[in-house]
This record gives sequence, C-alpha cells and structure tokens, in this order.
Amino acid sequence: MPHIAAEEFTGRLLDWAQKQGRHDLPWQQNPTPYSVLVSEIMLQQTQVTTVVPYFHRWLHTFPTAQALAAAHEDDVMAIWQGLGYYSRARNLHKAAKYVVEQCDGHFPNDLKGLEAIPGVGRYTSGAVMSFAYDDYGPIVDGNVRRFFCRLFGVEGQPLSSAVSKRLWQLAEYYTPTTNNRRFAQGLLDMGATLCTPKSPDCARCPFAPDCVAKQQDRINVLPTPKPKKVTPTKPGEFGWCQQGERLLLVKRPDNGIWGGLWCLPELNENRIAEPAKPIGEFKHTFSHYKLAASVYSVQEHELEWQTEPGLESQWFELTRLDSIGLPKPIKTFIMAMEGS
Repeated sequence: MPHIAAEEFTGRLLDWAQKQGRHDLPWQQNPTPYSVLVSEIMLQQTQVTTVVPYFHRWLHTFPTAQALAAAHEDDVMAIWQGLGYYSRARNLHKAAKYVVEQCDGHFPNDLKGLEAIPGVGRYTSGAVMSFAYDDYGPIVDGNVRRFFCRLFGVEGQPLSSAVSKRLWQLAEYYTPTTNNRRFAQGLLDMGATLCTPKSPDCARCPFAPDCVAKQQDRINVLPTPKPKKVTPTKPGEFGWCQQGERLLLVKRPDNGIWGGLWCLPELNENRIAEPAKPIGEFKHTFSHYKLAASVYSVQEHELEWQTEPGLESQWFELTRLDSIGLPKPIKTFIMAMEGS
C-alpha cells in the first residue's frame, strides 16, 4: 500500500490544480475524443508551445475524424510538416479511418475500445477517457513517471518493464472515478511545472512533506538517469535534379526516417556518378544520430542506378512545395537554394 491514502492524494492534487494548474491550453476548451487524440499524439516528444499552432492549424483543416479520414496523405503530411516524428501523422490518419470505417464515426468510450484504434496505446486511451469523457483513465507519461519516481522513491530505469509496471499500478490506484479531467490535468501539470527534470520547485509542491526523494536528498538521482550515450554522426548523400522551375522529388517509404514525406533523392554513396558536382550540404539531428548530408547536382537518368529502386518520384513546381509534406531540413535547403 502506498504511503499516501488515495483520497488524500486526490484532494491535495485537485486543490493544487485548481489554484496553480494550467487551464487555458487550447485542447482543454470544449474537448472531444477527436481533439484530445490530436493533441495527445502531437504532444508526444514535443513541447506544448511548439504544438499549439499546429493544433489550431490541424483542426482548422481537419475539424473532424471524418474530414481527416477522407484527406489525401500528402495533405495530411503537409499540415504536419515541421513537427517531426512523422509516423505520428500517419497514425492519426489511420486512427481516423478506423473510427470512420470500424466504429461508424464514433469513438469508443472505454479503455479497451480506444486501445484498438491504430496508434493508440495505454497512455493515450487513458487520456481520451479522462479529458474527453471525464471518466476513469489512468495515465503515465514522462511527467508522471518523474513525479511518481520521486514521490514514492521508485528506483530503476523508468521505461523498464518492472518500473513501468509499478508506475502503472500507482496510477491505477490513485486515479479517482470522479473529476477525472481535472485530476489528469493536475497530474500532468505537477510534473510539467513543479516536479521538473532540473531544479524542481519543491517549496510549492503540496506533496513535498511525503516525497521520498526530498526526504532522502535524492531528487537529483530519481528517476534513475539513463546511461549516457554518444550520438554518432552519419553521412548522407542526396541528389538535386532540376529542370527549369521544376524539382524532382521521391516519396520516402512509410517506415523509417521521414516516412511518407517527399524528399530529395537519397544517393548510394558508393555509386555517386563521377564527376558529381556538390552544390551544398546540411545537417540535422535525429533522436539516435546526427545526419551530415551532402547534396549533388544529378541528371534524371543517373538516378535510376544511384537511388533505391521502387520509390515513387514526381516533378514538382518550386512554387507549390508548400502543398506537400517535406522534411524540415530538406525544405530549408531547397528554400536556401532558391534564394541563392
């Protein structure tokens, strides 16, 4: 049994949330299962301030699951462009199609039903239950992991199966059956605004008297930090094939980096034509490596044996590139070339 009673925990959290929590986030206003799903998918690995304009633009373009399901993939990727982790956009698209085709356009209103939606996991289903339906929906994200690990003195890698199991048990135990929307937002706000990764504001925390990490002076070591890894740098070679005001682009495979986006053709570094003319370079940092890319001027016929076979290719007018999904570093490079 945790050292704080469930009713006491809920009371403290709701009281703090009412006075100091966040109440003006756009997805908090008139929440629906669809708008909550959009916000939660966008917020994965992305800061709130970055998400806000994308959230507004997305709902303006695709106001309902039906509108999103009917949209062309290129239009979906174009609206997502710049937000990164593009598989999230494809997952949202698949989720909307599932709701329309398998659920008659209505979102399920139970945890298991929501988890059956493509791209919806345990956390997201709990978030939709809490925020859209104001019903029981346990949630554990990065903020909750950090808060629980410190408050209850949970050791070990937060994403390990053993620690994850323990944190979900705590979430299930403490999640109430009423006021779930306020409770879930307060839980997220606790980690996002008080129990932050660095320099947490313990003086303002209503749980400080019961916090194991604070009592044992272990705030800086809980959650257990990940072993540091050196981020490798990998080279990349891309082709620039232009005819007048048209540029040849290829569509990336759905799986992998920049999946489903239009991109400069990636060249096989061992088969670059000689003498290929380098015209520029760019760098980009992914979650697991850094890309140091070089771009070469190539002819269309050269791409047949220098690139991955089977990829869809298409000529695009330079003036209509805003209407398709492009990786941000590729778009930035193209704009720089246009301006040079």
